[in-house]
Amino acid sequence: MEEPEITIKLTRDEATILSDWLERLQMTDLSNTVDDPAAWAPIHRIAGQLDKMLPALFFPDYDVRLEEARRRLCPTDDARLAVAEPRNAKARLRSPHIPMMPG
Repeated sequence: MEEPEITIKLTRDEATILSDWLERLQMTDLSNTVDDPAAWAPIHRIAGQLDKMLPALFFPDYDVRLEEARRRLCPTDDARLAVAEPRNAKARLRSPHIPMMPG
């Protein structure tokens, strides 16, 4: 019986950052980082799908786009302070980035 496929939704920034990280991961000896060889196939499949979906990976200004995505996804110093001081968070922040959760 064939297993049903699942869909994971990411923003373009999240996909760009994940693609970059997976590319760097794949350039290492995966066996040193990922100790379960069964995980290698999905890692390569996800990386391949991201490559197909992100034409900007091949643009001359990709490095600039990557850094912009990184800046948008990384919490600012104000966001870090807002986590420590929740009552001031609404006044200083729109909405912190919430990581994707399963299920």
